[in-house]
Amino acid sequence: MASDRIPPPLALLLLPPPPSASFDQFRAVYESILATVFTDLLKAINGSNRIASLDIALSLPGLQSPSCQPPTKVFAGLQRIVEHIYRLIGVVCTERNIEMEAPGGIDSRVILLDFDSVRSSKSISKEFGLRNGPIVDVKSLASSKRLWGSVFYPDTPAGQELAAAFSSFYTSTKDPNGGILRPVSRTPQWTPGESLVVPGGTHESVLHHSVILGGTFDHFHIGHKLLLTATALVLQPAGTGHSSQERTITVGVTGDEMLKNKKYAQFLESWDDRSRSTGAFLNSIMDFGPPEMGASHIEQIYKPGPNGRAMVMKIRPGITLRLVQILDPYGPTITEANLSALVVSKETRSGGAAVNQERAKREFKQLEVFEVDVIHFGEVATEEVENFASKISSTDIRRRRMELAMI
Repeated sequence: MASDRIPPPLALLLLPPPPSASFDQFRAVYESILATVFTDLLKAINGSNRIASLDIALSLPGLQSPSCQPPTKVFAGLQRIVEHIYRLIGVVCTERNIEMEAPGGIDSRVILLDFDSVRSSKSISKEFGLRNGPIVDVKSLASSKRLWGSVFYPDTPAGQELAAAFSSFYTSTKDPNGGILRPVSRTPQWTPGESLVVPGGTHESVLHHSVILGGTFDHFHIGHKLLLTATALVLQPAGTGHSSQERTITVGVTGDEMLKNKKYAQFLESWDDRSRSTGAFLNSIMDFGPPEMGASHIEQIYKPGPNGRAMVMKIRPGITLRLVQILDPYGPTITEANLSALVVSKETRSGGAAVNQERAKREFKQLEVFEVDVIHFGEVATEEVENFASKISSTDIRRRRMELAMI
């Protein structure tokens, strides 16, 4: 189709804070907004095999305040909020038969927006311009190199206020007429909640400059997005700690040889493809540098020894992403002593204890382990449960690929 040669649409959705941090409240105020925006993007695709991209910036007050820094202090609450949004995306897409991360569908990415810092001060500190995602301020978001075709916002007082703050920075750099701002009408009216993110009472304020997680990351889906976003939240934010200290996210991506016995193995993506999609997503939620910073640099490395094959991305000055091939259950966690934090899903929490046991044998420092919620589908109608599960299961995605190939 000729329409497949047209660049896919890229849009931004600005969301004011929800009334509370419960999933029921997220669904009550955001479901109709997401459905409207998704429908609009599908019209732009016009039945082609293109994939529309949607950046969802969820505003939460006080994210960059001292009480919420570093983000590890409020990690449990933040990752749960991100889980709520991705779960709701899954619900909306399942009930409306919308593809996610697949041709003819929508690729959604969630970032967290500290709007309160802009609203409560007359000027933006230069420090905020140094912040890396997935937590950004309005100025950094509006001044980034993203070229959104549309910027949606709910047509409510809080939504209008958020859009006005964004527009005050965006119009001077990209669209002098502000023509891409699009209110979403007939949306629920609500009062944004306060203190939605509560610091943990016993959590120490530890800065982690080297964070690791592992996984297969086959046929990328919203469960992967949640896990990787949570990992980025653990990383030491720019502008904190020793500014000259390099910050690194290491992702152990399971090697092809370890996956031969997986179900529908013939439809597994290659290590290169799985690593690229993982790196591209992390880059999309972390790099909000201005246009003059240019694109991230990617280097492929092949060398002998444990975890020898890797892709290295310089996301922005001071932040490096390493995608490392893993050939055993532990990967770099037992070969690199300078790691400081490990992110696991609640399904694999036992893996964190096993890693630290192996590190103790080598007299390595113990890793602080952060657990991430698993996206579940209890809110979906009974007849849609299986469909929802298949959208966030790499095995089921491969099964569907096999069934399509047999048609």
